[in-house]
This record gives sequence, structure tokens and C-alpha cells, in this order.
Amino acid sequence: MHIHILGICGTFMGGLAALAREAGHRVTGCDAGVYPPMSDQLRALGIDLIEGYGTGQLALEPDMFVIGNVVSRAHLGDGTPKFPLMEAILDAGLAYTSGPQWLAEHVLQGRHVIAIAGTHGKTTTTAMTSWILQAAGLQPGFLVGGVPLNFGVSARLGQGKTFVIEADEYDTAFFDKRSKFVHYRPRTAVLNNLEFDHADIFDDLAAIERQFHHLIRTVPGSGAHGSGRVVVNGLEESLARVLHMGCWSEVRSFGAAVSDFTALGEAGDFEVLQQGQIVGRVTWSLTGVHNQLNALAAIAAAEHVGVSPKTAALALGSFENVKRRMELRGTIATASGNITVYDDFAHHPTAIRTTVDGLRRTLKAGERILAVFEPRSNTMKLGTMKAQLPWSLENADLAFCHSGGLGWDAAEALAPMAGRAMVIGNIEALVAQVSRAARGGDHILCMSNGGFGGIHAKLLQALQNK
Repeated sequence: MHIHILGICGTFMGGLAALAREAGHRVTGCDAGVYPPMSDQLRALGIDLIEGYGTGQLALEPDMFVIGNVVSRAHLGDGTPKFPLMEAILDAGLAYTSGPQWLAEHVLQGRHVIAIAGTHGKTTTTAMTSWILQAAGLQPGFLVGGVPLNFGVSARLGQGKTFVIEADEYDTAFFDKRSKFVHYRPRTAVLNNLEFDHADIFDDLAAIERQFHHLIRTVPGSGAHGSGRVVVNGLEESLARVLHMGCWSEVRSFGAAVSDFTALGEAGDFEVLQQGQIVGRVTWSLTGVHNQLNALAAIAAAEHVGVSPKTAALALGSFENVKRRMELRGTIATASGNITVYDDFAHHPTAIRTTVDGLRRTLKAGERILAVFEPRSNTMKLGTMKAQLPWSLENADLAFCHSGGLGWDAAEALAPMAGRAMVIGNIEALVAQVSRAARGGDHILCMSNGGFGGIHAKLLQALQNK
């Protein structure tokens, strides 16, 4: 089959392209931003890429057009379509489908799908679960919204029965407004956490809870009626409401004192308990209670496919995390101590607070955190959660906000932080301000769900020059 993917350079669609190519399909694609590293990865797989959405691509005559959710029916100011190729596909009556639907029909069918859902931690927990299954010899397939360092690739078909997928609640396509994850039909569904996000497509938290309930509806029953399992964070009231809407599967909880899977000890070295009995120990370099919870979720999911908690906990000792999750980008030595620069994907206020808190727990007395962030997600650009920013940055010593492109006043939102927060409109001025403020012993934490204008390399260069 020849598929042509619209929006191929997105994380999800790029992973889909890699899976399709590995499965032997001919794959081509287009995007408005064909640039490294995704473009290099795809071309290395023999995938031809086209810049833009021109109608000339109809001449490729693929068997199926696979449409990413970046594509819309929007028109530009002069009335011309933003995605003329899509208009031409519709007008010609050609075959098209969404990415999640194509994946469900051509990759996931017949596999034991482990779907990892939640507002936070999806990528990391998907990577953890995949690594546990790999270490246990199950040779899983996976699709992760990032690059797990243990594997070096974001997606692979795998040789075994299991397939682990990051299950996003974002909408599927312009013609299918259901969440992506309802297509995956998991036998094991992990509900990591749930709070309001994606304000561009959901009106409120209840709307997202309804989508999570739709996911639960697709999981097989338990006992004589099937072998499905829902793994749920016992600390989340929102998830309790989701389960209350109806659940037909075996439920295993984690995190709360009365949960099936709990942890005893610090986040970097803790014992895993199953129904109160010690069944394993995790010793690793990851920080933060959030990663401890991610580990419990992965262990509970892996147990459902026959991996003992002891084996899973041991495997996590060699887990290397995911790119852009507290990724060390460089260290500059100064007479008064090192200045360290990190890159992290955090963009939701809760994720920002969790990341800052996790770093804070590892620091010595007197060491400072300089939090550098941009409100870049659609939710943050709308200003829906701007009031939570001072709370999210509470444990940072200084905060620097890149305000370029915002339609709301970041300085006003950060005013409760008084002199600890600065708002800068462009990357160059931001780099200059941070490098001036930095001193030996500081930890500069850059947080964004985008490239952040290459700020990490620019900061390291500016600090070196200083």
C-alpha cells in the first residue's frame, strides 16, 4: 500500500510513518515545516517529503491519504484555503482516513494494546512500560511521543504480541473530533492522571472526563467476560468520576495509601508494594514523586501481560528516561561553581510545578533554580491557566517568561511573584537577561513544548562568553 501523510513531521504522524515503512508500505508525506530532526529521521527511512500542501501531490496517486490533526478547513485572509491539498482530496472524492484510524486498522489489530493516557506523564510512562517489556524479553512494539533513550527511536513494530502506545486525548482530525485514544481498543488502559487542558477543543474538565469514559468503554470486560484491565491513579478525584460513569474491566489502582500498587521511600530509591507486600525495589536517577507514580503505573500495566513487579522494578533501574525530560544540555564551570542547563517539555502549570519541585529535591543548600519558560501550548496561549503560573513557579528562585506571541499580559499574571519574575518579549533579550542573572551553583531549567528558539545552545554560549 502507498500512503501519503499530511502533517508528517508531527511527533505522532512521524512515528506512524516509521511504523508504516517498517511494515513494508510505501510512505510519502508533506508538511508546512519539513525540518530536522524529524525530516532527517524520515528521509533516512526512505520516506520522500514534500514542503507544503500543494495540489500537485494528487499526482502521486497513493492508495490512501492519512490526515494529521494539524490539517483543517481554514482559509487565509484572502479567501484561499490554508490546506489546498485537502480541499482537492475532498473535491476528487479520494480515499482518506485519520492517523489513529489507520494505525488501529493496520498496526494495532490483533495486538495486546497497552494504552497510556493522562494529562501528564504519558510519554515517560509509555517509555517505561516499553522498556520493562523489552527487559522481560517480550519484544514489544511501541509508539511514544518522544524519543526513549533506551531505544533511540520513537516507534517500532516489535516482534511480540504487545504494543504500547501513548494515548492522547487530543482530537483525531478535523473530520473526527473524538479523542485519538478511542481508536486504539486497548486490553490494558492506564489512566495516569486527569486535569483540565487543551482549552482550544474542550470546554471544561467534564468534557475531558467524558472522553476518558469513552476510552474505558472500549476495554474488554473481566473474569468470564474478558481479560481487560484499567490501571488508575488512586489519588485523582477526576478519575474516580470517570470510573463512576461505568467500568466493565478489572481495575488496579496505584498511588494512594489503599491502592493495589504503592511506593515506600524516596523517589530515587523506593520499594514497590503490591497490596501491602514488598514485591520489588526501584533505584534510579530520576527525580520527583511524579516519576515514582509513573513507575507504579508501568509496573501495574506490565503485570497484566505477565511481567512480575520484581522483574519490572529491576528493569526500571536501567531506564534512561526520554529526550527533553530533565535532559542535561550542558554545564559551564565558573570560579564559584558550575552553572547547569536543562531542557524539559513541561508546559502545563502542574507539569511546571512538578518539574521544578523534582529538581529542588535534588539540590544542595544555596543552589538556585532559574526557571525559563514559554506559555506555548494552545491552552496557555489562550491564557486559560495564566492565574496558576505563580503557583507553578513557587519553588523557583527566579522565573523568566518568554511572552512573544501572547494575547494576554504575562507581567500581570506573574505580578504575585514580585521581583522574582521577569517577562521578556524575544529570545535574544531573554538569553541576555538570564545569563546576566546566572551565577555559580545555579540550575537553569528551560521549559517548553516547542524548540524554544534554540535557547539552550544560546544560553550555554552566552554563559561561556561571560
